[in-house]
Amino acid sequence: MLIFRFVLLLFFLSSPVNKDRVIAWNPSKKLTWADFQGEPDVHSRAAAVTSSGITFSYSLKRSNNRITGMNVLAEAHFYPAYSWVNKSAATDYILFHEQLHFDITELHVRILRQRISTLPINQDLKSQLDALHQLSKKEMQEMQLLYDEQSRNSTNREMQLQWSTIIQERLESLEKFASPN
Repeated sequence: MLIFRFVLLLFFLSSPVNKDRVIAWNPSKKLTWADFQGEPDVHSRAAAVTSSGITFSYSLKRSNNRITGMNVLAEAHFYPAYSWVNKSAATDYILFHEQLHFDITELHVRILRQRISTLPINQDLKSQLDALHQLSKKEMQEMQLLYDEQSRNSTNREMQLQWSTIIQERLESLEKFASPN
């Protein structure tokens, strides 16, 4: 039985696409085309698609049925199995555009952490944390769409550069809330 589990584990670890694999945002590790492991959508005009999101969880500390504290985890994750590239469009410039989508996700994780840091411990903490998470997801999705709209999916090079500068500045301004390396 132990050998079977080991062989099964080896099979899953060596399979080309592990749907559960995620890449945490890291300032020193930029995405590469090898990270885009999903099947391209042949009906899409997109050169590539980045699938990223906010992973969020928390636990509340209680004493005498009262909330006395919290532990929160918020991370920006990239999902290789759901991210894809049309190989004929796999340029460094397009990869730069896709990396910025992931950077926008990290920006919203930092904003979420900043907002959580101002929450006082109270008996409504659960609903407040849930509301902040939903707000962060909504704002992130809106920014992702605006980024693609304004940069015209990277074809407006001037706007692409402006977005890159803005996101970098915002990430730096929220460095205190950065994801750990």
